[in-house]
Amino acid sequence: MNKFEQLGLSESLLKAILDLGFENPTEVQEKAIPLLLEKDTDMVALAQTGTGKTAAFGFPVIQKIDADNRNTQALILSPTRELCLQITNEIKNYSKYEKGINVVAVYGGASITEQARDIKRGAQIIVATPGRMQDMINRGLVNISQINYCILDEADEMLNMGFYEDIVNILSTTPDEKNTWLFSATMPAEVARIGKQFMKDPIEITVGAKNSGSATVSHEFYLVNARDRYEALKRLADANPDIFSVVFCRTKRDTQAVAEKLVEDGYSAAALHGDLSQAQRDGVMKSFRGRQIQMLVATDVAARGIDVDNITHVVNYQLPDEIETYNHRSGRTGRAGKLGTSIVIVTKSELRKISSIERIIKQKFEEKTIPSGIEICEIQLLHLATKIKDTEVDHEIDNYLPAINSVLEGLSKEELIKKMVSVEFNRFINYYKKTRDLSNQASGSERRERDDRDGAPRENNNGGATRYFVNIGSRDNFDWMSLKDYLKETLDLGRDDVFKVDVKEGFSFFNTDPEHTDKVMEILNNVQLEGRRINVEISKNDGGGRRDHNGRSSGGSFGGGRSSAPRREGSFAPRREGSGGGGFRSDRNSAPREGGFGGRSDSRSAAPRREGGFSSDRPRTEGSSDRAPRRSESFGDAPRPRRPRRD
Repeated sequence: MNKFEQLGLSESLLKAILDLGFENPTEVQEKAIPLLLEKDTDMVALAQTGTGKTAAFGFPVIQKIDADNRNTQALILSPTRELCLQITNEIKNYSKYEKGINVVAVYGGASITEQARDIKRGAQIIVATPGRMQDMINRGLVNISQINYCILDEADEMLNMGFYEDIVNILSTTPDEKNTWLFSATMPAEVARIGKQFMKDPIEITVGAKNSGSATVSHEFYLVNARDRYEALKRLADANPDIFSVVFCRTKRDTQAVAEKLVEDGYSAAALHGDLSQAQRDGVMKSFRGRQIQMLVATDVAARGIDVDNITHVVNYQLPDEIETYNHRSGRTGRAGKLGTSIVIVTKSELRKISSIERIIKQKFEEKTIPSGIEICEIQLLHLATKIKDTEVDHEIDNYLPAINSVLEGLSKEELIKKMVSVEFNRFINYYKKTRDLSNQASGSERRERDDRDGAPRENNNGGATRYFVNIGSRDNFDWMSLKDYLKETLDLGRDDVFKVDVKEGFSFFNTDPEHTDKVMEILNNVQLEGRRINVEISKNDGGGRRDHNGRSSGGSFGGGRSSAPRREGSFAPRREGSGGGGFRSDRNSAPREGGFGGRSDSRSAAPRREGGFSSDRPRTEGSSDRAPRRSESFGDAPRPRRPRRD
């Protein structure tokens, strides 16, 4: 007996469930569906990404809709276009045997007039992104004043993306007597505020510990120098020959740069970010779902719509600025009860973030070292042997065997195996025997213990880092974020190589590792800013805690106090939906240096090509033969890292 039958669902929904192959409800579905069907109530459901939340609210809302009434009765808000389309398709699949129910997706990047026309024809359920829905309300193209149900999916992510004002305005347009169902992976303060303002005595259900990570995902981190970040990513991919992963970067520019370098080095990779057109994004996701792409490099915003089975790894190429975002990232793997791995490539200045994440997800990270070249060669060799053993023989080759046997005549079995394996093995051993060990000599665990004991990062009290005084500050229109970006670009350093930036009115402080001291002194002391010469000196100020642009200390907390620091008026204006591009921008952003981003690998050209090598089983994206051409357009300005792009 199908367990969905015990939840009170209608025969038409059970028939659709049978077609979809669902057998047993997930925990959130088992808890939410009976309650939502039994009575009209508000609900807060806390469950991790990948636990089946769409069906948990989708089945009840379909069953409660009056198909004979063409007016809009339910509004579902989701953070991104991809997730909006995904929910719409799933609701359509669930309601395939419900006659007369129409579902319309409303999102940016598509014709607003066509969407309004579809709604006017009769749409009982609207699935929308907040920005486009607010736009339609302002234009009088939609009427949600009589809806019965409002569902906020991924509520924490919508608010983290800066949609608080839009959501408040949208909910204020809906009737007070409606039912509001709030589904979220975490419960930050803004989500709780929405619940308090617009919900009445909501039932709360929690799957797992509140705000915790999924039990099916293991977490590990690799401590490297910032300049080795990209090389570490390649080694981790080589050490996992069957990897099928999402690689997360903070900015669109880094996302595009990393993806292009991976493709250039022969990996089956592609970028997914907000500067792609909808058609390009759809094409990338189609290739990823078909496993033509095995390393999808994405921003957090673009990845919100990824619902792909069997992702083996999530790789945090850069940690997110908001701690809750890590939970969403790691939720891309370990879905539907399967095991997954979340990897963090971390520098020593970021180790405090690992401890912060552990406290939130209530799980421990395992510290690992980047595999050596010899270890990778051994892994790849065994993978090749297994692949040869498991290969099914196509007997069309029989016609060619006499000629092949003639060529190989005189070779013993052992010699033949050695030569065959060497064809694939030589390129890897020739590359990796020349490379250095990437593992950071100082143990991350030792550093974290010292940090926790002292209550401050290692770099506090000048514990190994170099701190500088520079004669530019807020009067030069810098805050700590824009100064960090300026220093990173001017010095050609990675984002994590510049830290503890403290901006005053006429001067500032910042830190780098000692290895960059000569470079900093040489370059900055020969730079002019708007006709004024920059002067930099090594400071004796220990920099005991990062300060925001108002001088308030933010200690060493996750994200460096970005979420709490008020923005100066006119500093960074959010680009709203439909504006092209996205994120928070500043005219201080300079064009990206050629091939430049943190962790650049200078040995790229010597890297073993993956196609035809050990990874010959990896399908490549169409057109990515020996060296995929770079995109003709530039990456664009780097968006500000604090908040992702508004959809």
